[in-house]
Amino acid sequence: MPDGTVSCGDGQAQSISGSEQTFTVVGTCTELTVSGSALTVDATDATIGTLRLSGDRLSVTAAAVDTLAVQGNDDSVTSSAAMSSVDVSGDRATIQADGAIAAVVVRGQDNIVQSGLGVGSATVEGRGNQIR
Repeated sequence: MPDGTVSCGDGQAQSISGSEQTFTVVGTCTELTVSGSALTVDATDATIGTLRLSGDRLSVTAAAVDTLAVQGNDDSVTSSAAMSSVDVSGDRATIQADGAIAAVVVRGQDNIVQSGLGVGSATVEGRGNQIR
């Protein structure tokens, strides 16, 4: 898939994969899967039900993400809204939500999960993780 715009329309699921590319996502995605390495995804004009990241050095900025699952290293996700759940497996991920995060599960090292309005429950395995 070449660099470009991916549209979820009104409730579709989409996948993005590759390496060292930049994508823009628009619409309302029931699920967005991002896999590969060194991908940058601008989803500031998208609402995402479930965001799944698989790979290293993936960066996603979204208007809203409800459920987040991250598998990999050095990934980052920023959401302008609250999140219901965050599940991180890997090292050095940075997750930031402007709203509250209801539940966090982290397995790995040196991950940072931060919420502008607080984190509900947190299960953390590994060292150097920061939940705030």
